[in-house]
Amino acid sequence: MTVRLHWFLPTGGDGRTLVDRHAYGSNIGRETRGLRTPDIEYLTQIAKAAEQLGFEAVLTPTGTWCEDAWLTTVALAQHTERLKFLVAFRPGLLSPTLAAQMAATYQRLTRGRLLLNVVTGGDSSEQRRFGDHLDHDRRYERTDEFLSVVRGVWRGEPYDFHGAHYEVEGGLTSLPPDPVPEVFFGGSSQAAGPVAARHADVYLTWGEPPAQVKAKIDWIRSLAEREGRTVRFGIRLHTISRDSSADAWSTANRLLDDLDADTIAAAQAALGRSESVGQRRMLELHGGSRDQLEIYPNLWAGVGLVRGGAGTALVGSHAEVADRIEEYHALGVEHFVLSGYPHLEEAYWFGEGVIPELAARGLLSADTASRTTGRGAPLLAAGGR
Repeated sequence: MTVRLHWFLPTGGDGRTLVDRHAYGSNIGRETRGLRTPDIEYLTQIAKAAEQLGFEAVLTPTGTWCEDAWLTTVALAQHTERLKFLVAFRPGLLSPTLAAQMAATYQRLTRGRLLLNVVTGGDSSEQRRFGDHLDHDRRYERTDEFLSVVRGVWRGEPYDFHGAHYEVEGGLTSLPPDPVPEVFFGGSSQAAGPVAARHADVYLTWGEPPAQVKAKIDWIRSLAEREGRTVRFGIRLHTISRDSSADAWSTANRLLDDLDADTIAAAQAALGRSESVGQRRMLELHGGSRDQLEIYPNLWAGVGLVRGGAGTALVGSHAEVADRIEEYHALGVEHFVLSGYPHLEEAYWFGEGVIPELAARGLLSADTASRTTGRGAPLLAAGGR
């Protein structure tokens, strides 16, 4: 099992701080310092950088605060050659048969570069913006049925399904996707675990300390074994990697410079209303306090003071960040879905600093390692040539 690396597309906006990062929501109508809007030109820069640096795919989020993931990534596919797109979407907001058809078409248009990230949704207020009024556990019940229909439709012959949320008669797509997209799935609640065990190819967890990640892996693995399935594992983290540990921690501290107590309190109150068990676990790592944000060597919870979802970052020298990745990998984590602020610059810090470290340790596939170490032809000095 090798390390497989993915980056992130900030389709809600990007910037140099953790405050006012999004181009939408409260920022509409007022000038925001350092904001980078998620236009196609900027996102193309990030996608091309990720491809050049050796990342396998980029995760594109879903929500009312960002651009649509399907449309954005199929546009970016025209500007890249190998890069895959981990498209996040919410079951229940479209027909499962339509989703299966969209995925199959996407695979043909991009020559097999689609991965799917299923986001059931842990925030009822966000779900209601889409017209969805199911409660937390019923959303997971619906996701279970949704993925059953999607996989059934992909078989290439008429498929019937009769459930509490879906009634499908003769569902099919004209041509099944080739290859069938891998399904990434996350969720820390008791309602999420069985769904992951039945449907996920890759179970994705947020960046908790290794002991907590191991417990979650053991839990999902045991549930999958009861279903007669094998699930692989991934982790979602931010990174701040520099030539020295001191430089990395200085950068991490600068990210918090714009955060006052009121900003943190408001963010924590909003995040605390989430129904997501995973979000609750992220909040528990720091308790809303700036004190002792390094919750494990080189694992920093500062991002989670104001950001929902993934709230931890790997911070340190390139070798130290590689050490933590190697530690998670030893637990069974194969996929590392990473990000940093701003996403363009941090992709280069990681790609030019940490990826060579991982390659030297034999943790990358031969293809990824060769693309990584094969870059960088010597510059020719000026002299008439």
